[in-house]
Amino acid sequence: MIRPDQVWLAVEPVDMRVGADGLAMRVQAILGRSPCDGSAYAFRNRRSTLIKMIIWDGNGVWLCVRRLHQGTFVWPSIDAHHCTLSESQWRWLTDGVDWRRIEAAPPAELCV
Repeated sequence: MIRPDQVWLAVEPVDMRVGADGLAMRVQAILGRSPCDGSAYAFRNRRSTLIKMIIWDGNGVWLCVRRLHQGTFVWPSIDAHHCTLSESQWRWLTDGVDWRRIEAAPPAELCV
């Protein structure tokens, strides 16, 4: 099983007809990173119903696709070019859950 060091999200939507080579070029051009650095790089379509991820395993590039049949993936806002997630946040995102709301704020002091 492939365990990336980090998962990077490209915030801008991409054309899902692009393959592994085209996505690797986007990693270099948009994120300024090497697609062969042990990290996974995820991209979404405009409707946020499809994710493509590329990851280098030391021998070749994996291209993975995940599509939701209902709902959309919760993606970061377009204020930045990229975002990194923890392993648990990535699992929630790929399940179609709002990963930004998983960690609850500490309970407020009760006023009596």
